[in-house]
Amino acid sequence: MQIFLDSTDTKVIADLASTGLIDGVTTNPTLIAKSGRPMLEVIAEICDIVPGPISAEVAATTADAMIAEGQKLAKIAPNVVVKIPLTRDGLIACAAFADEEIKTNVTLCFSPTQALLAAKAGATYISPFIGRLDDYGFDGMDLIRDIRAIYDNYGYETEILAASVRNAGHVKEAAIVGADVVTIPPAVFSDLYKHPLTDKGLELFLKDWASTGQSIL
Repeated sequence: MQIFLDSTDTKVIADLASTGLIDGVTTNPTLIAKSGRPMLEVIAEICDIVPGPISAEVAATTADAMIAEGQKLAKIAPNVVVKIPLTRDGLIACAAFADEEIKTNVTLCFSPTQALLAAKAGATYISPFIGRLDDYGFDGMDLIRDIRAIYDNYGYETEILAASVRNAGHVKEAAIVGADVVTIPPAVFSDLYKHPLTDKGLELFLKDWASTGQSIL
């Protein structure tokens, strides 16, 4: 499973990308606003840091305007993925981008039928928001399971990008049910490799090693 960071903090992105474990980055208008920087500048910088897919979201709500904005965003760098909302106009724009071979991330997906339409429109990625569904008393993983079954039934190549991820448990479950990608906040990424028994075990090993008086170098 690919791991994307959901962030516009370029310093944090660069630090975590140095692990070699980050495959891409997703952004949205809220994250851009929090950065306090011009959107095109931020996206360009992220594209220079991470060679994988970088999602940049349109702000327009009509198909024609989405297409115009998406074409501009796609010119920033070859690895830009145009992010569009799962609306009627968004699906029209998605199909237009597919014809132009511009990669897309169709976002704010909350139902299997929405995901089906996105795949038919040629979306590169579909972003089901599992955390937000959980907030409203639904099981977000059920949505991932349903989308996986539908895509496998018909051979759709659209990749499932699990979004609105809140914790390491979400990452584990998304991997088990077959999400192709998970996009996570930097704090959740750090939680993926942490475990108290790992820390305890390492402390013991180091103590025992020190008692030998040896040095590898």
